[in-house]
Amino acid sequence: MTDRILEYFMEITKIPRESGHEEHIIEYLKKFAAANGLECKTDEAGNVLIIKEAVKGRENSPVMILQSHSDMVCEKNSGVEHDFRKDPIKTVIEDGWLIAKDTTLGADCGIGIAATLAVLTDKNLSHGKIEALFTVGEETGLDGAKALKPDFLTGKTLINLDSEDEGELFIGCAGGVDTTAEFKYSHVPSTKDTTVKYRIFGAMGGHSGDDINKNRANANQILARFLYRLTKECDFDLCEIDGGNKRNAIAREAFAIINIDRKDLDKADSVFETTVAQVRDEFSASDPDINGSKEECGHAGNAIDRDSAKSLILALNSALHGVLEMNASIPGLVETSTNLAFIKMTEGNIVRIGTNQRSSTDSSRQYAAERVESLFILAGANVEHSSEYPGWKPNIHSPILEASIASYERLFNVKPVVRAIHAGLECGLFLDKYPDLDMISFGPTIRGVHAPGEKLDLASLDKFAKLLADIIENYK
Repeated sequence: MTDRILEYFMEITKIPRESGHEEHIIEYLKKFAAANGLECKTDEAGNVLIIKEAVKGRENSPVMILQSHSDMVCEKNSGVEHDFRKDPIKTVIEDGWLIAKDTTLGADCGIGIAATLAVLTDKNLSHGKIEALFTVGEETGLDGAKALKPDFLTGKTLINLDSEDEGELFIGCAGGVDTTAEFKYSHVPSTKDTTVKYRIFGAMGGHSGDDINKNRANANQILARFLYRLTKECDFDLCEIDGGNKRNAIAREAFAIINIDRKDLDKADSVFETTVAQVRDEFSASDPDINGSKEECGHAGNAIDRDSAKSLILALNSALHGVLEMNASIPGLVETSTNLAFIKMTEGNIVRIGTNQRSSTDSSRQYAAERVESLFILAGANVEHSSEYPGWKPNIHSPILEASIASYERLFNVKPVVRAIHAGLECGLFLDKYPDLDMISFGPTIRGVHAPGEKLDLASLDKFAKLLADIIENYK
């Protein structure tokens, strides 16, 4: 089945499926169902359900829901020409890994889609009734899962195919909430004679859930660190600021454009070079390619007013990022975290700061969001919370967990790791709609999720395929 999964995945890499623009992948799934004589239905949100009836002799087996999300995080390195709305993902195979070097690969969760399609077309697989669920908008707020109606599914056993560590079975996840701060500013004329762009780049980035405990550099934090230090050394006007892109990705790049008197330029360069050198030393293990650059630009006539710029820089330099609390009961599991995700200037003279808080405990998630909110309110910003979703409480007595452990041991002669994950999965929302669901999540090994250079371990894909097939065949 591995070869078919890879064939379907390579087809999927050619289909635009940025979050919020899943219409092409939805149409692909509908055509797939029609071509294979399978029942298919969609809901108002764009979720797709493809149904394959049980083979002869398996009519009384439990209905198995195979679930993945149809959208992907679209990130690329700066300077790379790639339009995610129309261009196929470029991939290479190196040392047993399938890699997208300059963009995200979309294995999250394209491999889940591909594996499901391979199951649906496998004529030799013994299986009960299968409901293949493909949800939309997972990466931007779990929109499809939130929109599910209670009568859309009939099965009570669900395998989520959105995990990224082969050999591990996931039975719980964190919940999350987005907290957005908006600074209103005025444009004012700047009399400074030199315009300079200072840029941080080359950070590893990564998934703000899975990778938040790896102490990776956040480009937004580093830029704020430089700007704060610069306020203490010389006078300048902040003209433009930008960093990060997605709420669920650790910021890899950020820049600021400032106006400064030429007489102070050497001093500003020295502050920047010192900051970059310190950061390269501090993050030499986690982010070996992090760096900074400086270039003079055409003169920027207007700048952010001084009071707003000061408040913005102070708030960004103080903003929380990273692990806030580790789980007291499960070694190595992050309990609560926050991500300083992006800084964007928008229409209406607004600087928007996007953050995301996660926790396995609802009250801890709320408190983390309140701490972020408090800081930005003190700095004069307007703050709102959105896209909140619940966690998934582990059930160690789950029948599908027991069956999956048995399959893994039978296939590979070793026990799988059973654990919860700090990343957000849709499973908590599914439980809200379907309280009787029994769920598990697993997948092949994927690294660099939500960042350019995302890669899929092909050896793990083979083990993943064998495990999925074995569970389906033996779960009765």
